[in-house]
Amino acid sequence: MQEETLTKHEQIIRYIEELSVGTHISVRKIAQALEVSEGTAYRAMKEAESLGYVSTKDRIGTVRVEKKEPQPIDKLTFAEVVNIVDGEVLGGAGGLHKSLNKFVIGAMQLEAMKRYIEPGNLLIVGNRTQAHLYALGQGAGILVTGGFQTLDEAKELADELELPIISTSYDTFTVATMINRAIYDQLIKKKIMLVRDIIRTDARVYSLRAEDTVSDMRHWMDETGHTRFPVVDERNKPIGMVTAKDVVGAEAAQPIHQLMTLDPLTVSDQAPVASVSHTMVWEGIELLPVVGKDGKMVGVISRDDVLKAMQYLQTQPQHGETLEDQIWSGMEKVRGKDGEFYYRGTVTAQMTNPIGTVSEGILTTLMSQVAIRTIREQKRGDLIVDSSSNYFLLPIPIDSVIECVPNVLEMSRRYGKIEVDIFCDGKRMAKSTFTCRLTD
Repeated sequence: MQEETLTKHEQIIRYIEELSVGTHISVRKIAQALEVSEGTAYRAMKEAESLGYVSTKDRIGTVRVEKKEPQPIDKLTFAEVVNIVDGEVLGGAGGLHKSLNKFVIGAMQLEAMKRYIEPGNLLIVGNRTQAHLYALGQGAGILVTGGFQTLDEAKELADELELPIISTSYDTFTVATMINRAIYDQLIKKKIMLVRDIIRTDARVYSLRAEDTVSDMRHWMDETGHTRFPVVDERNKPIGMVTAKDVVGAEAAQPIHQLMTLDPLTVSDQAPVASVSHTMVWEGIELLPVVGKDGKMVGVISRDDVLKAMQYLQTQPQHGETLEDQIWSGMEKVRGKDGEFYYRGTVTAQMTNPIGTVSEGILTTLMSQVAIRTIREQKRGDLIVDSSSNYFLLPIPIDSVIECVPNVLEMSRRYGKIEVDIFCDGKRMAKSTFTCRLTD
């Protein structure tokens, strides 16, 4: 096995990883300890911060911290609530990792409150100590608002049951608003599938080294059935890509580095699947190496993986509304006299600019949505808009009824061109032409 060689940058990252949690570090100390320049130490420190190994705080400096692993966003944990409300944990720290399923605002008498408190809840309440004790007895965590404390008896019970008691300086209304916003944002993010969500971590990733031969590649082709492989260096960073077509007619002993495509496109494991789909379609690529923040390969993603993920997303229910969803919510699909479909809606106050007419950005979003929905209905697949030409002919005042009429100009297996007109009182008010690429 070849001995691992690390760059100075990687040596610094590893050095920081091996420090104990709570250790104070600085650029100068690292530069002196590892005999590197302060510039190299600074760049490595910034990457360590982005990786979650260190944190810089006012009046404290830079400290080695426990790296937080990414948490699923289906539910909010008590630890996340602490961060959202800038809270202090008074007791029950052992249960911070637990998820809460509902929060209850304790703005009523205790007897009336009892019927709402259940296991896994978070009770948001002020300095009502009896309510604190009751909630813990029911298996619920507590968020004490207004900066108040709680009884020592409650803290001991919280530690025993591992149910967090959190104190925050915010009032009850502000806290409820902040938590609602956090949950809402997470539900929206849940719809955004990332590459890390679909790459397999339980299966071996087959790759080649530059010094491997055509004979080695043919062996792995027979063994795995794969026809393309990433080529990595000694640090497992992608340096090339080689396919079965590249080795046709090559000598068995010929090294791979003479045949591979250099500097392959790669994709981050944090990238949205939709952007990867665009890259694959645009570049005509069947397989992409997936890299982590350190640039090392953590897996591969194929066009089939992307298409399956996009199809899965289309079958999922709506979890949270984005701005596009809200803009589109007032539109209805209508069938015209000749049987063709178009979309109709009313201009609301939220869609207007300061002078009371529809903003150009809103009009562009509406026309884009009409184009996307029209093509999806015809092709039953997903697409990526490549370009658009927009024309705003007349201002559209608030409370106007508008009609968005699509017209498909071209449609093929991989390409589409469509124009969308917006009418108001029979007059053409705006027009746009879109070109797009279809992903399946």
